[in-house]
Amino acid sequence: AGGPMYQIGDYVVYGGSGVCQVMGVGTPASSACDRHRAYYTLRPLAGTETIYVPVDARVSMRPVLTRQEADALILQLPDLSECPVDTKNPQLRSHAYQESFHANDSAELARLLKTIHHKDSDARKAGRQPGKVDECFRKRAEELLYGELAVALGIPQDSVPQYIHQKLKAAGRS
Repeated sequence: AGGPMYQIGDYVVYGGSGVCQVMGVGTPASSACDRHRAYYTLRPLAGTETIYVPVDARVSMRPVLTRQEADALILQLPDLSECPVDTKNPQLRSHAYQESFHANDSAELARLLKTIHHKDSDARKAGRQPGKVDECFRKRAEELLYGELAVALGIPQDSVPQYIHQKLKAAGRS
């Protein structure tokens, strides 16, 4: 293992915390940390807590998408297959959704959102409310995905859905 992969100021996606900025690399003053290990000090953009992650830990941390990757992902959206989710059993569904989050992969989150949106609109057409489980996961997936796209594209998070819409429309894909 060489030195740390990330530098101070980098944006990374850390597991369920979404986009974080690297505030420090080294041994933090926090007493909770092991003196003999180097840590990344992370600050989530959507939170107030500080996260310490050992540099050598096997955690799901990856660089934020580049602008090009973000645009490419958006253009793929119409082609993404939906997640194979068992719609009858909320327990199994919940588990499948969890797996999508654990992948820490933007395309996987996009698939998840697409699956849930589809289910929601089917439910509404049938005159039912979308399920609580689905709503909860949809919000979470949107926060994570839109949070990352916002940083990648340099736009506010609440402009992301509009950006996606325009991008697909311009490509004749909406």
